[in-house]
Amino acid sequence: METTPTYYGLSSKIQLKELENNHIGIYKVIKSRIIQKDALKIAAIATQIKSVNPALGITLICTRNICSKSIALLEREGVNLKIVD
Repeated sequence: METTPTYYGLSSKIQLKELENNHIGIYKVIKSRIIQKDALKIAAIATQIKSVNPALGITLICTRNICSKSIALLEREGVNLKIVD
């Protein structure tokens, strides 16, 4: 599976990781809290990835610093969540 962001038409600053077969992770571990504005950007990234390969499952890899509205928005967009410390 391809994990190069430019393959999906994304910025090279975005970090993608292969989690399992047909499942890719967007790695976003930052010190500050992920708010709804950030979640909208992440949902747009997920949409771009799905436009290239609709069969891929997408997971956001982040810390516990994420607001509940962001979690709800990502769930509606079909993006799973994986918490790392």
